[in-house]
Amino acid sequence: MNEFGEQVVRLYDHTPTIRETNRSSMSDPDRLSSYDYHLPPELIADRPLPQRDASRLLVLNRKSGDIQHRTFREFPSLIRPQDLLVINETRVIPAKLTGYRTATGGRWEGLFLGVTPEGAWRLIGQTRGKLQPGETITLVPGDASDLPEDSLVVTLVSRSEGGSGEWTATVDRVADHLTLLAQFGSVPLPPYIERDRPSEEDQERYQTTYARTPGAVAAPTAGLHFTPEILEQCCTRGAEVAKVTLHVGLGTFRPIAVDQLSDHEMHYEWCELPQSTVDAVTATRAAGGRVIAVGTTTVRTLESAAAIGPLAAFSGETNLFIRPPYEFQVVDALLTNFHLPKSTLLVLLAAFAGREQVLAAYHAAIEEKYRFYSYGDAMFVCDERVGSSK
Repeated sequence: MNEFGEQVVRLYDHTPTIRETNRSSMSDPDRLSSYDYHLPPELIADRPLPQRDASRLLVLNRKSGDIQHRTFREFPSLIRPQDLLVINETRVIPAKLTGYRTATGGRWEGLFLGVTPEGAWRLIGQTRGKLQPGETITLVPGDASDLPEDSLVVTLVSRSEGGSGEWTATVDRVADHLTLLAQFGSVPLPPYIERDRPSEEDQERYQTTYARTPGAVAAPTAGLHFTPEILEQCCTRGAEVAKVTLHVGLGTFRPIAVDQLSDHEMHYEWCELPQSTVDAVTATRAAGGRVIAVGTTTVRTLESAAAIGPLAAFSGETNLFIRPPYEFQVVDALLTNFHLPKSTLLVLLAAFAGREQVLAAYHAAIEEKYRFYSYGDAMFVCDERVGSSK
């Protein structure tokens, strides 16, 4: 197994274990081990529910630690007039690639990450043995069960430094990368969702209903619960909806491979905060409403722009790693899914709501048998109690 394969195993390993942890290390916010928890494998959601909005919703008051158990269909009732919902309208592209090493026939699986300014492809992949610059990979169509007549040859040019396992590569056709991915790629489901090929259901459900701008290689999963009707109900309650874009990539799902969070370096991801959303945030602040981020990628987009100075329109790359202690500049409340142990997403949530309260909420969710990860249930973190518990 090469480095990419090892990263996948480390990131998505959900084998039950018994962990003995030094109590002092568990209280250190800079130690990776402080963000660990045990999840029974049967709570990993490997398929979506029949209806998007049928998910459960855990509500956490980050001031008091109070926990309530609701359903996502109740989410609009938690919205107040003057609130602002900020959504990430990135669209997942068919980034999973399958093929074989042209010289040996050995199977190769990989992930398209993007293109360089010169138009070269950025890839990570796994295969037996060590790949070399100049070697070619023959890609087959994403829906092919046998070796098809049509194929795409990818030539590996150079491997990046720093241990990410990323390659730059060229392809043997002059065509837009989205056109080629539509033919040779497939839905990039996380490895903990174990099936040979994505289903038609995955093609629809591993995408938000409001996805617009192609570029993500993983879904902004907090948005998967929304139907157009749920968004409309939020607006009926007096909320506004604003948009950002962050193309989810290696920076979001790359595992933390160091013991100290301060030593972890995020990969860059492209994001955009339009002026219309800046204006909406300003108006929400003036009206006394809350800026509610739908997903951690929305949080990182808003906070990346705010880190530069007074909030302004922004378009570019960010490698912002939000970890305790962090002073949030824009976000007042957060809707998110349940994340993997020791992931940058869980660390961000701990920075927003407090590590001990987040882990207590996760343990409560496990006790109540919530569904975890991409196709799982949701969590709403806010500053006040919102009615009676269910």
